[in-house]
Amino acid sequence: MTSYTVLFISALMAATILPMQSEAVLVGLLVAGQKPVAYLLIIATLGNVLGAVINWGLGRALRRFERRSWFPASHEQMQRAQRWYLRYGRWSLLASWLPMVGDPITVVAGALRENFWPFVALVTLAKGGRYIVLAAMTVPWL
Repeated sequence: MTSYTVLFISALMAATILPMQSEAVLVGLLVAGQKPVAYLLIIATLGNVLGAVINWGLGRALRRFERRSWFPASHEQMQRAQRWYLRYGRWSLLASWLPMVGDPITVVAGALRENFWPFVALVTLAKGGRYIVLAAMTVPWL
């Protein structure tokens, strides 16, 4: 049970701006023979998607402060992000599994008022797919 909790928390934190490596935790549990693998994949995916939902909510809330001096992005940066997101649309959320760019995409989606359920569906597909591929590479006999 403890290993599941650690995996969930690491996956949740990895989806935020906090530096966490949920992939390392998942691989460690797989190599250690933690079973059932399906539970590990579901728990990692749920934690990571919940972290992305937190980012989405932060994006929605933070947008109203865009013109404040302490806002973490300039107006020009926000306009650039908006143009990029509008060009590629919600399908860009399929890149939410990528390191460095995936988490900001989820914040931008919230700031640009992406609908919740399509957001959750695409992010779940992307992040769950990443964990499945990682598990298949770690334990090839899945």
